[in-house]
Amino acid sequence: MEQGVTLEGKRILLIIGGGIAAYKSLDLIRRLRERGASVRVVLTAAGKQFVTPLSVASLTGNPVHEDLFCLTEETEMGHIELSRSADLLVVAPATADLLAKAAAGIANDLASTILLATDKKVLMAPAMNVRMWDHPATVRNVAQLREDGLLFVGPSDGEMACGEYGPGRMSEPMEILASIAGALQPTSQVLAGRRVIVTSGPTHEPIDPVRYIANRSSGRQGHAIAAAAAQAGAHVTLVTGPVSISDPVGVSVVRVETAKEMLAAVKASLPADIFIGAAAVADWGFEKPAAGKIKKEKGSGPPTLALVENPDILAEVSRPGESRPALVVGFAAETGNLIDHARTKLQRKGCDLIVANDVGPGTGVMGGPKNTVHLISSDQQEAWPLLDKGEVARRLIQRFAGMLGK
Repeated sequence: MEQGVTLEGKRILLIIGGGIAAYKSLDLIRRLRERGASVRVVLTAAGKQFVTPLSVASLTGNPVHEDLFCLTEETEMGHIELSRSADLLVVAPATADLLAKAAAGIANDLASTILLATDKKVLMAPAMNVRMWDHPATVRNVAQLREDGLLFVGPSDGEMACGEYGPGRMSEPMEILASIAGALQPTSQVLAGRRVIVTSGPTHEPIDPVRYIANRSSGRQGHAIAAAAAQAGAHVTLVTGPVSISDPVGVSVVRVETAKEMLAAVKASLPADIFIGAAAVADWGFEKPAAGKIKKEKGSGPPTLALVENPDILAEVSRPGESRPALVVGFAAETGNLIDHARTKLQRKGCDLIVANDVGPGTGVMGGPKNTVHLISSDQQEAWPLLDKGEVARRLIQRFAGMLGK
C-alpha cells in the first residue's frame, strides 16, 4: 500500500482476539490513524491477556468496548450501534474460536454478537497454530465464512510463537491495511445493465429412483462467479445443479438436476451478453432410468447400465446465431495434459475462452476453497497463481467485462 493512500473519514471497528499476534493490532491502529481513519476497538476477554485496554484506548483515542452486558452501553443497544456505525469490521487476530463462532452464528459475547448483528463488510485476519489452521473444523468454518461473503487476508507462512512453522501467522499490519483499503473501495459496476448466465455445480443423472451418476463439484467457483457478476451490476441467472452451499445474493437461481434440465434452463434464460459454463456437467446419462429401485438378485450378477451421451450445453450455446451471447466462456476440469485438453475443448466447442484448472488428486480444487486457473483463448494463454475462489471470480469478471467491451 502506498504511503499516500488515504482512509480519511473512514470508520473502522477492530475486534482484537486472544492471540500473541494481538500486539500487531496496536501497530495496525497506529497506521490506520495516520491515514485518517477513526478506530473503535472491541477487546475480547482473551485479547486482554495480550494487550491492555489502556494501550488500545491511548492509540485510538476512544473508549475500549469489552462487555456485552455493559449497562450504560446496552441501554442504547450498544452492540447494534457499534456494528452499524462502522464502514468496515476488521477482526485481527481472528482466532479459531472467533472464526468458529462467526461460522456457526454463536453470539455469547460482545465480539461474536457484533459479528452476527452487523450489516457491513467483515475482514478477517486469521492467526493460530498451523495445526489449528489445518484442522478440518477450521477449514469448514473458513469455507462457510467465505460463502457468507466475509473477506480474508492471510494467514501467512512463518514461524509460530510455539516454534512450529507453516500457515497461521497473522498478516503484517501493512498487508492488512492494503486489504482494508481494497475492501472500502466501491464495487466497480463494469457489467451494469448486462445479462449474464452462469451454470454451476454438478448434474445428477438418475439410474433409478435412489441412485445416480454425479461428480465431486461443490459449485463454489460457479456460485462465486455469479456473486461477483451481480456485484459488478449484471442481471445474473444462475442455473445450478444440486449443491449444499447457499445461493449468492442478488441473483436469480434456477435449480436443476440433470444435464437435459440444465440445457433447457439455459435456453430459457437466453438472450444474454455473457454465458459462463462453470458447471461440471455429466458427459453421460441414462436414456431410460429404471422406474423402481434396481434390486440385487442372487446369482444374477451386476445389471447392465447402458449410457447415452448427454447434450453438450457449451457447444449448443456457442453455436452461431442470433441467440449466441457475445462472450461464451467454458471451463475445463482436467487431471492431466491440462493445456492441450483445454485448447482442444476450445476448438471443439466453439467458445471464446476456456478457464482450465487441474482437479487431479491432491490439488484440493474440487470442493475446496482455492483454485489455480489457466485462461486459454485462440491467441493467448495465461496462468494465474493459487487464489481463493472468490478472488478468482472477481478477477474473471473484470476480465470478461474487458473482453465484452472490445
